[in-house]
Amino acid sequence: MSRPGFLLSAWPWRAVGYLLTGAAAGVVALVGIVTLAVVGGALTAVLVGLPLLVMLALSGVVVARLERRRLRLVDADPVSDPHRAPAATGLWAWLTTRLKEQATWREFGYTLLFAGLLWPVDALAIAVALLCPVSMAAAPLMMATVGDGREAKVLKQWTVTTWPTAFGVAVLGLALLALGLYTLGVVAGARAGLTRLLIASSDGEPDARVVELSRSRARLVDAFEAERRRIERDLHDGAQQRLVALTMTLGLARLDAPAGPLADQLAKAHDEAGQALAELRELIQGIHPKVLADYGLTAAVADVADRSVVPVDVDLAVPGRLDQAVEAAAYFVVCEALANVAKHSGAGRAEVRGGHSRGRLLLEVRDDGAGGADASAGSGLTGLADRVSVLDGTLSLSSPPGGPTLLRVEFPCEVTEVTEVAEARGTTGVRVQADRSV
Repeated sequence: MSRPGFLLSAWPWRAVGYLLTGAAAGVVALVGIVTLAVVGGALTAVLVGLPLLVMLALSGVVVARLERRRLRLVDADPVSDPHRAPAATGLWAWLTTRLKEQATWREFGYTLLFAGLLWPVDALAIAVALLCPVSMAAAPLMMATVGDGREAKVLKQWTVTTWPTAFGVAVLGLALLALGLYTLGVVAGARAGLTRLLIASSDGEPDARVVELSRSRARLVDAFEAERRRIERDLHDGAQQRLVALTMTLGLARLDAPAGPLADQLAKAHDEAGQALAELRELIQGIHPKVLADYGLTAAVADVADRSVVPVDVDLAVPGRLDQAVEAAAYFVVCEALANVAKHSGAGRAEVRGGHSRGRLLLEVRDDGAGGADASAGSGLTGLADRVSVLDGTLSLSSPPGGPTLLRVEFPCEVTEVTEVAEARGTTGVRVQADRSV
């Protein structure tokens, strides 16, 4: 409405159409509710008013569906249907689902408000802001046709007897029409906002699509982790075993071959196969390490710290096994964080601390490097944050120039299995000091 061309656009007339159809639909809704009340009252003596309650509630569903369609006249944002799909097919399943929903009764309340109050407001706005200015603007036409050029009744109240007065009233009517179109736009916007508030999805009743999106995200995480484990198993049981057999065969052939070019080529092939086997083992370890699957997060973090080129102190206490997706994500965070420490920080020492408490897993990776890490610069930290957020976790980074750098991660999770060590000691923890020169 703040644009200069509002009056020349289609929006004022869309507002008029919205209010006109609202007045007409309100009359129909009022007649329908009265009819249902009369018919339901006749059935009350037989079925204790149950048909009346069901019919009135379902009338709200019908009216709300129509209102959501009418909103398209003045509201560019689509209004989602707050109803969820029935769990089964058939009329009975549909009825029971609708009658149990808060949205159904909220729509019924809106229908009563619409039939009793809102449509008269729509009709009054149209009459005052549109019909009155149009009637004034038509004063010269009425004087020429109805009054035979002698007089004209304006709004059935004032008599115009001269042509200058008639044209003056017409000019005033046009000015009031422009003002009235703005007024109708405001009224239509307020009506649309109230309608959206009452019949759209509310905060207390989340949209079914949002709920399904959250569930599908959890299913995707589980499917992703299952696929990672399948790839790790196929590589471990298939390609790795074949490389082991190839390495052994080349080693035996190298021993049996006489000295010469053939022996040199066999030695080179044997070394290449050994390097390929080592790289494949590193790849399998990165996909889903066996120590993580067999012994849990604590042992896997200790293994990563032992293999790190930067000395790492580990102080991690987890009272058993966690959800597989959480363990995999936490392991991935630690691996990536320690890899970043080795590549970019120039640190002489790192530390991994954490534990599980009050339904949350906390991990902290600290190093004494140069600092200056920026998660918003599009580095690997962005990928870490995305992976953590998928599991509703949080990631925070403190890395001032000059260091130290602290990466803190939290996952909401529960202990799914208490290990024997945890039952005996009350906790599963490990303290490791891994010293390794670069």
